[in-house]
Formats: sequence, C-alpha cells, structure tokens
Amino acid sequence: MVKVSVIGATGYAGAELLSILHRHPQATLAHITSESHTGKKISELYPHLRGLCDMTLESLSDIVNIGKDSDFIFIALPHGHAMDAGLKLDALPVRIIDLGADYRFADTAVYEEWYKVPHIHKDADRVYGLAEIYRAQIRDAKIIGNAGCFTTASILALAPLVKHHLIDAGSIIVDAASGVSGAGRGLKLGNHFPELYDNFKAYNVAHHRHTPEIEQALEDLGGEKTVINFTPHLVPMSRGILATCYAKLKENVGADMIDAAFQKIYGAEKFIRLLGRDAYPETKFVRGSNYCDLGWHIDDRTRRVIILSAIDNLVKGAAGQAVQNFNIAAGFHESVALDVVPMYP
Repeated sequence: MVKVSVIGATGYAGAELLSILHRHPQATLAHITSESHTGKKISELYPHLRGLCDMTLESLSDIVNIGKDSDFIFIALPHGHAMDAGLKLDALPVRIIDLGADYRFADTAVYEEWYKVPHIHKDADRVYGLAEIYRAQIRDAKIIGNAGCFTTASILALAPLVKHHLIDAGSIIVDAASGVSGAGRGLKLGNHFPELYDNFKAYNVAHHRHTPEIEQALEDLGGEKTVINFTPHLVPMSRGILATCYAKLKENVGADMIDAAFQKIYGAEKFIRLLGRDAYPETKFVRGSNYCDLGWHIDDRTRRVIILSAIDNLVKGAAGQAVQNFNIAAGFHESVALDVVPMYP
C-alpha cells in the first residue's frame, strides 16, 4: 500500500480527493489537514463521508513529519501555500501533487506576474500535470503541478490541432463556463444563491490566471508563440465546465485532417471520449467522472474550427486528474479508482 496524505482536505477539491482515494485499493490515507478545522473529524464537515472517512484533521504546521510518514502528498490549498510546503519537504523522498497553481509554470516569472506573489521555490523539480499530454514526464517527477480546471478543458480541446499545426496559433479564442464549485467553498457574495440563481455572467475578462497556463501548454505543443483570448463565465450549477474554443484554420486544412488529428492523439486514451465532428458535449454526461468529452465543428464560411469540451471541474479538472497523475507516478494502472460511470441524471 502507498501512504498518501491530503493537505487542505476541507475544500471542494480536497473532499472530492478523499472520496476518490477511499475507493483506491492501493492507497491508504496517512494524514489529512485543515488549518481552519484542526481537531475536527472530516465527516463532521462533509457528512457524506460518514463511516467512509472519519479521520481527524491535523495542522499543516507538522508538515515535515507528515512528509516523513507519506509516500505522496496531495496539496489542495490556494496558490501561494504549496511552494512553502514543497520547500520544507524538498530534502525528503516524498512526492508532491499540487492541485493549486504554484508548480504549474516552467517560468516562475510568469507565475509571479499573474498571481502577484513571489515564488520561493524556483528551482523545484516539477512537471505539468496534464496526463494525456505529459504522461512520460509525470512518471518520475518529484513535484507534479496539477493542471487547472479551465485549462484542462481548453488544452485538451486544442492540443491535437496545435500539435499538428492545423490552426493559426494567434487566432485562438476560448469561452468557458464553469459551475460555482470552481470558485471554492469560501463565502462570497457573488456565489450566494440569490445572486447566482437564474443568472449567467462573465468575469475576469482578459485577466484570468488560467490564460498563461493554457498558452504555456499550447506553445510547448506547437513550438511557436501563442497568445489567446480567454473569457470565463459562471453558470448556476454546482459542477462542470463547458469550454468552446475557436481558431482559424490554416490554408488547405480540411475537416478530415481535423478528425484525424483528434483520433491520432486521443484514439487510445481512456478518459478522452471523442464524440466526433458535429457533436455537442454536455456537462451532465461527464458529471462525477474523470472523462473529457470532445466534439468539433467546421465553419466553412469563416474558415474556423470550433471545439467543444466538457469536463467535471472537481474530477478531471482537479481531484480526478490528481489521482490519474498519482497512478502514473506510482506505477499503477491509470484508471484505478477512476473507472466510474458518470452520475446521471
């Protein structure tokens, strides 16, 4: 059994992680932490875990001893906190999977520019944690920077076309809508029921922090400078992301070439479901699962391709992806604890 610990277990992503790890036959929970609820049982805060996970929440102040008693540590904290923990654990053999943003960027200057905090672990041995794209690097990584939720949906939608140079890398536009759980469990006026219900809104236009993360991966795949327009939206549902991605097709690129590019990269992928050309992915059909459903459309009039990508933001966009990365790094089959049917209706 592999001993794993969860730092920041009381957020939505942390709780989802506990649910997935509960059904993992080769992982055992060693420690779970929360600074705001230290000493309480996790099942007091999340009653759906009663009898399944009744562990007592510890303090992050004991991170070194937690690291000594763990093979892997999942960190589900807001940005700016994981790198402090990672620095303290640097000399230990424990491996880290960070669900936040601290270890997602190869260039920490980009992180500092967008997140407005200094990076204190610049020389960390880290890789980007998007399994379908960076599987080989993830296997031996000391620190895995789990891809973000909007970024997962967007990068997976665009990766085949960028990699095969079928689209103009300077023409990419991403409109993505997320359920409110993506904003975290903290109380915020805009997330209260009367503010959210029967409403649909954009936010952080031209300034969302997932923008450079998407650009980084697309540049890595395509080998050329990529600047995108990314606009996030909030919808009145608890979970799910639907990303609509637009790009200008290069000259002489036809629909069959687009179809072939998706099939070549994702044809054998367990968690990518190719719905095909003219299909319409929906968030309801991936709810509670680690799947990403992809469909695409060709607009001959404008010479644009439009890709639709649906994921569950708390699973494929956070905890599920973290466990997928864990399985790769630990040498397990990639689908262990993740091979579940989406919840329906």
